[in-house]
Amino acid sequence: MTKAYTKFFIDGKWVEPAGRATLDVINPATEEAFATISMGTAEDVDAAARAARAAFAEWSLSTVEQRLTVIRNIIAGMKARADELATAVSNEMGAPMTLAKTAQVGSGLGHFATIIKVLENFEFEEIRGTTRIVKEPAGVCGLITPWNWPLNQIACKVAPAIAAGCTMVLKPSEIAPISGYILAEIIAESGLPAGVFNLVNGDGPTVGAAISAHPEIDLVSFTGSTRAGREVARAAADGIKRVTQELGGKSANIILDDAPDFAKAVSGGVIGCFVNSGQSCNAPTRMLVPAARMAEAMEIARAAVAKATVGDPNDETKRLGPVVSEVQYRKINDLIQKGIDEGAELVAGGTGRPEGLEKGYFIKPTVFGNVTNDMTIAREEIFGPVLSIIAYKDDADAIRIANDTEYGLSGYVSGEPEHARRVASQIRTGMVHINGAPADNAAPFGGYKKSGNGREWGLEGFEEFLETKSLFGAA
Repeated sequence: MTKAYTKFFIDGKWVEPAGRATLDVINPATEEAFATISMGTAEDVDAAARAARAAFAEWSLSTVEQRLTVIRNIIAGMKARADELATAVSNEMGAPMTLAKTAQVGSGLGHFATIIKVLENFEFEEIRGTTRIVKEPAGVCGLITPWNWPLNQIACKVAPAIAAGCTMVLKPSEIAPISGYILAEIIAESGLPAGVFNLVNGDGPTVGAAISAHPEIDLVSFTGSTRAGREVARAAADGIKRVTQELGGKSANIILDDAPDFAKAVSGGVIGCFVNSGQSCNAPTRMLVPAARMAEAMEIARAAVAKATVGDPNDETKRLGPVVSEVQYRKINDLIQKGIDEGAELVAGGTGRPEGLEKGYFIKPTVFGNVTNDMTIAREEIFGPVLSIIAYKDDADAIRIANDTEYGLSGYVSGEPEHARRVASQIRTGMVHINGAPADNAAPFGGYKKSGNGREWGLEGFEEFLETKSLFGAA
């Protein structure tokens, strides 16, 4: 039996949508519907945007303490419903429950916790000579989020928007909307004034486009594919809106010859690529190894893949769940076949479901060796558990290959610390992980080139939701 999540949250109330269209939400592990949502229209977006505009005058003048109280209440609500949120994430996008409970829900909580520290220490005014420089809320924000890390991506937009004094209209992905719906229920009970936060479900071409183009929306923050990002930017252009985007990636993972533990660096790179079934924009999908150590790297990778168990997300022994949809399943299999056809060496995995799985959008964890950077699997963002191992001759060659992509989101370097830092400084990406360092919620997240513009997370993510005003003679 499917559960209905058919209302929208507009102006502090759960309301019926303007239209009647609905969409089944599919559990990718079972290929069966487990929930139903309403599909919004431009009329719903208009109601939400107008509510957000009406609420802005008062909320933009709220105190730091008022905003902190709301954020703390949201954190308490998320903790109280953490198991429910994790179950929703697992059901809607296939994350194993262990990952859903820790990384998926944890990352959402982490962004709300981080914004508390930012807000407590932020100086909204400074004196520069005889001028007072003031940071003010950017206005009404349209927030469009993806399905792969649903709570993470909602939280890293909603948290700073609330903290900055903005009002907002959120459109979660229609593929994975239930965790966002539950978060909206939590926000509804947080003490946030009516109209500050609004939720409208729907698809990109309808609701996303309406948000991007709406005259009452001042800023659009979008996370998703580079293709969709172009459409958001086009729709926002007539309104001269501020647009921040976190888009695709094809991150290189350079294993230097002096890596303290070559085997650990290679196996860690395999595991890192496969986290969340490879459905992460910053996944290290291109592993670069010294040419003389290609055979060694392939053997290490083969052994690592053997530990990458795939299956029922509710089974805590499984490290990988399914990919999110049939569309993704077919796309990934087509790209794996393309790698085979173009002459890459199949080290592990391949097309089709893993043995013993007859249902669900499960992909074999796949590694290709002796890949060249002009192959399709090295150029396109596959967004599945597929790793390409590429040989390089020297540092300059490794840096050239790493930068030879239209993307610039993240990068990874393993090696003697000072050597690794020198190489990392030459990679044209917004982030680089050195010797396995994890991501940091307090640090900016975002990319160069076609991986987007602007930054999320921490102080820089907060400042994206502020405008700067100069008050001459007001010092």
